Amino acid sequence: MSVEIRRSARRTRSVSAYREGDRTIVLIPARMSEAEERRWVGVMLEKLAAREKDRERRRSLGDGELAERARRLSEQYLDGRARPASVRWVTNQNSRWGSCTPAEGSIRLSHRLQPMPEYVVDYVLLHELAHLLVPGHGPGFWRLLEAYPRTERARGYLEGVEAALRLPPPEAGAPAP
Repeated sequence: MSVEIRRSARRTRSVSAYREGDRTIVLIPARMSEAEERRWVGVMLEKLAAREKDRERRRSLGDGELAERARRLSEQYLDGRARPASVRWVTNQNSRWGSCTPAEGSIRLSHRLQPMPEYVVDYVLLHELAHLLVPGHGPGFWRLLEAYPRTERARGYLEGVEAALRLPPPEAGAPAP
């Protein structure tokens, strides 16, 4: 994999990196010395590798592990009352993050959640677990989710993702953000 260094006079202190196809782009301040550049390239390559490894770990969370996670969340936040018959990842949910069929006890989570932070996946899973106890989105349902301390943060994260998906694509040739 090749590394491309991009120096910027506008960049004063920050260093960032991202993958673009089979290249790694490292953005550094123009004033940085070659020794600092080498050090920061190494640091950023390590960070990118760690981030990719973490994404891969989360992506490889199988249905069995997901069911175990649901059991733990039910115990911790719902006194173990929500007991799904099945919990699995699905690839056919593009307008929802998860779904639940209380009559069957089945929970399905969208594969789009896999690269997201664990607290977001836990929130969606807990949301669907709560539907096993309360089918609608009335006050009783939301009271169940109050116990999860990251409910508002996770909902905000998902709202941000949905808002970003509604943005128009960047114009061809426009600089990357």
